[in-house]
Amino acid sequence: MGRLFGTDGARGVAITELTCETAMNIGRAAALVLARETNHTPKIIIGKDTRISGDVLEAALIAGICSVGADAHILGVVPTPAVAMLVQKYEADAGVMISASHNSVEFNGIKLFSGSGFKLSDKIEEEIEALILDTPEKMQLKDGCEIGRVFYEPNAEWDYVRYVMKTVDCDFKGIKVAIDCANGSASRVAPKLFEGLGASCVFIHNEPDGTNINENCGSTHIEDLQRIVVEKKCDLGLAFDGDADRCLAVDENGQLIDGDKLLAIFSKFMRVQGKLKSNTCVVTVMSNLGFFKFAESEGINATTTAVGDRYVLERMQQFGYNLGGEQSGHIIFLDEANTGDGELTGVKLLEVLKKTKKKASEIASCMDCYPQVLVNVKITADKKGMWEKCEAVQSAIQTYKEKLGEDGRILVRESGTEPLVRVMLEGKRTGVITEYANNIAKLIEEM
Repeated sequence: MGRLFGTDGARGVAITELTCETAMNIGRAAALVLARETNHTPKIIIGKDTRISGDVLEAALIAGICSVGADAHILGVVPTPAVAMLVQKYEADAGVMISASHNSVEFNGIKLFSGSGFKLSDKIEEEIEALILDTPEKMQLKDGCEIGRVFYEPNAEWDYVRYVMKTVDCDFKGIKVAIDCANGSASRVAPKLFEGLGASCVFIHNEPDGTNINENCGSTHIEDLQRIVVEKKCDLGLAFDGDADRCLAVDENGQLIDGDKLLAIFSKFMRVQGKLKSNTCVVTVMSNLGFFKFAESEGINATTTAVGDRYVLERMQQFGYNLGGEQSGHIIFLDEANTGDGELTGVKLLEVLKKTKKKASEIASCMDCYPQVLVNVKITADKKGMWEKCEAVQSAIQTYKEKLGEDGRILVRESGTEPLVRVMLEGKRTGVITEYANNIAKLIEEM
């Protein structure tokens, strides 16, 4: 993890941690680094989610971008994957998304995309960091007529919606779906997309006011969606996060279909259609043991990466795979998108329902989930990495691994987006793994 950028861009409490000055400097450095090979005025597009701090950080980014002679093109409120797609359509040199994804309203973040629509490599992010933190004097400012201009892209929403619509070759008439927009970016786009494809839709948490993004709703709080799906007799429920790059689903009985099950559904469907490249699905070390059991029984290759959709994407690009993702609902269809796309995932899931003529619970039954316990331990900055060197913590981890054997596993890792250590255990007996997880978490807290 870098000095400014974590596993998913720069992130922190807006204004006090992720300051206007930092945003302005990221705008300057990104414009200089990402557009240095151009022989034209650099063009950078900017999107944002609905949180109240978005306007302020957008203004700071515009100031930074234009102060070094680049033009800023404003998309308004759009999903993160829209930025990744539109940076190519609009022939921009780079894209910026202002969002803290699934985090609560006080946080915000800045995600950068290259002109090809992919998230930046660690190497490029480190170069931007070095320019900001080590050699800011190299960020030469422009004046007079060399200052960049600001433009607005009024068709950004519809350009993205039309693109996603074209990824399927059927309509969704006859399917009733409940959609939780998390009071975020999906609130603007989902009605156009899903109703436009013919689905009968019930929308919830689709009235953003700047302060209610992700508040007891969306992919991190699906209880309301589970209830609505059953009450309204829907065929399916979809839950997005604040910037709509994640999607989780709920079957007609209100049961969760998480990212691992979605990947199982898609890999099986794509394999049957002959569209699963190299017969492989890319997942992370956090994926449920049940997915690997499913893959083995279906003859599908499962390859793992570190946690973070950027690492999933890197593996997919490296070996030419076209499906991958995370348990959290970041699903990447590399034939159609350069990043995780929640609404594309929702559209693809409705396509499976339509073409198989099966209920959501039936298609989700292809995979059994092992019980999994996740305990988050808050840590201060001075305690980062200490758990890895703590003898008591490491001894407990090793002891519990031996006790679980092949019927379980333990994964302890620091979050790349929040000040947390995540303690995850899987096994056949929920009581046992809960006890082990809490014991490890307590040792970390007591360091």
